Amino acid sequence: MQYQRTERSRPVDPPFSPVLLAGVALTPVPPRLLQPLFDGVMAVVRRRHPDILERLSAYPDAVVGIDPVDLPFVLILEPRPDRPRLTVRRDFSDMTTTAVVRGPLSLLFALAEGRLDGDAVFFSRQLVIEGDTEVVLALRNAVDGAGIDLDADFAATLGPLARPLRRVGLVGGRLFDRLSRDMDLIRRALVGQALKGVDAQSARLAELESEVATLRRSLRQRERP
Repeated sequence: MQYQRTERSRPVDPPFSPVLLAGVALTPVPPRLLQPLFDGVMAVVRRRHPDILERLSAYPDAVVGIDPVDLPFVLILEPRPDRPRLTVRRDFSDMTTTAVVRGPLSLLFALAEGRLDGDAVFFSRQLVIEGDTEVVLALRNAVDGAGIDLDADFAATLGPLARPLRRVGLVGGRLFDRLSRDMDLIRRALVGQALKGVDAQSARLAELESEVATLRRSLRQRERP
């Protein structure tokens, strides 16, 4: 395995989305307060998708970093057969990782559920992989074959509260989609204005370059005997 020390760099720009706003709001929250949530996630994985950990048993010492670039924390997956762990931290400083996967949270969720082609996302630079790619490929293959459905997985852990909470989740999902569309419209409006300014500057520079070239030709003609 190829081990490396990884700092919290940002080779992937976070999208302008509701998740980014939520990340800003979560910045003051200590990671230890979020740890029970991810302990629950690991419990769901062990109960409903034990094959994921079984497929990763060939890498018992692996330390996989998961960096949702639009949130102010990172996750550390240690697929140890005896005691697998999913730990939330502020960053990757002061630790050694086998591999790191970086991308927006919505993209990581879509990959976990098999709704996106990982190769296409990687080549489009929306997803960045660092370190031992063999471990990342093993994780991807394990997740692809697990048939993960995040809604169903968490609903199965809620018992009688599953139905009302799923209804709340559907309403929240519609609000999230609407907010995402509105924020994307704002982003395109802002970026569009900026691009218009860049295009105008490029056109003006091209015009000045043409004028300078014309002056140079005129000067050379005058200097000829």
